[in-house]
Amino acid sequence: MKISWNIEKKRGHFRPILIYTVELEEFERELAVPRLNILSTIPKLDKPGQSHCLPGENERAEDWVPRDYHYISVPYFKEGYLRETLTLPFRESGLYPEVAQSFALLREKYEEIVRNAYSQQPLSQSGELDITPETKQAIAGALAARKMLAFCTP
Repeated sequence: MKISWNIEKKRGHFRPILIYTVELEEFERELAVPRLNILSTIPKLDKPGQSHCLPGENERAEDWVPRDYHYISVPYFKEGYLRETLTLPFRESGLYPEVAQSFALLREKYEEIVRNAYSQQPLSQSGELDITPETKQAIAGALAARKMLAFCTP
C-alpha cells in the first residue's frame, strides 16, 4: 500500500485542502483484504464547504474546539485505488501533524489486516472413491454370467 498526501493553501484567509491517495499493491489485491475506515485525528469543520475562514470566525475563534473528526480509508481490494479531498481547519502556523499521525495509524491498522489475511494458507484438496471390494465380490458372479451369455446370443 502506498499513501500519498498533499496539503495546499492559497494565500490569504483560505482554508487548506488535503488531497490523499491510497494505492494497493497487486499482492494486497490478491489477498481480498476488505476496505478499512478509521476515525482520524483530523478535525472536521462545521462548514467544510466554505473555502475561507476569517479571523475570529469558526476554527479561528479563541474558543473553537473540533466536535468531529474525519474518517480516512484504504480502498476496497477490487478497486485498489482511492483519492479523497478534505478541507482542513485554518491555522496560522500552517502545521498539521495530525495528518501524518492519522496516516501512520491507518497504515498500522491495515498492515494488521494484511498480516492476518496472509496467514490464511492456500488450500487445494481433491479426492477419489472407487467401488468397494465387497460390492465387487457381491456382483462378480452376475457380471461374469452376463459376459458369458453375451457371447452365446446369435
